[in-house]
Amino acid sequence: MLGNRGVPGERDARSSGRGSALAGPGERELLGAVRKTEGSVAVAIYSGSFDPLTMGHLDVAHRAARIFDRLVVAVSASRGAKAPLFTAEERVALAREALADLPNVVVDSFNGLLIDYAREVGATAIVRGLRAISDFEYEFTMAHMNDKLAPEIESVFMMTSPEYAFVSSSLIKEVASLGGDVDGMVPPAVKQALQQRFAVRVGAER
Repeated sequence: MLGNRGVPGERDARSSGRGSALAGPGERELLGAVRKTEGSVAVAIYSGSFDPLTMGHLDVAHRAARIFDRLVVAVSASRGAKAPLFTAEERVALAREALADLPNVVVDSFNGLLIDYAREVGATAIVRGLRAISDFEYEFTMAHMNDKLAPEIESVFMMTSPEYAFVSSSLIKEVASLGGDVDGMVPPAVKQALQQRFAVRVGAER
């Protein structure tokens, strides 16, 4: 997509292009392997700000990983109008921990146009999640723009599982900032990171 939204419904004018140097040795090897794969291997990108990663994101990632030979979870490192709660490095680390059980998934970060990054890693599909009808108009427009810029790359849409249809990164941040329990809506490591981040903020305001 031109822009990235952590979960459908969270609009982000940012987009992506060059992969960053955030990958560790193992990740660099896997990402290098993805970039060198032959055309017979289906590579897809699932992109977003993932600020923070939610169970809705994991739901889409797990299902996409069953469909494609390789899945690159691409974290947008670009800064939009609002500063992200977590840095790109933190978001990449949290995503890697949450997706460590999927051997065909690599987590990377990027800046610029997503289609440029997709071409760089040899992806033939961009995976997007849809939570509700309200997401469709935005995704429809972006899919057509991406098709205009890169007709060789398909947009693949997945309906979010019903139990996560109401979960968005922005809502998670709002609930967590007010001391609400987000258990079951985000991975355990993300819940802990949220508690620590907002505890620091509350302490600084006192």
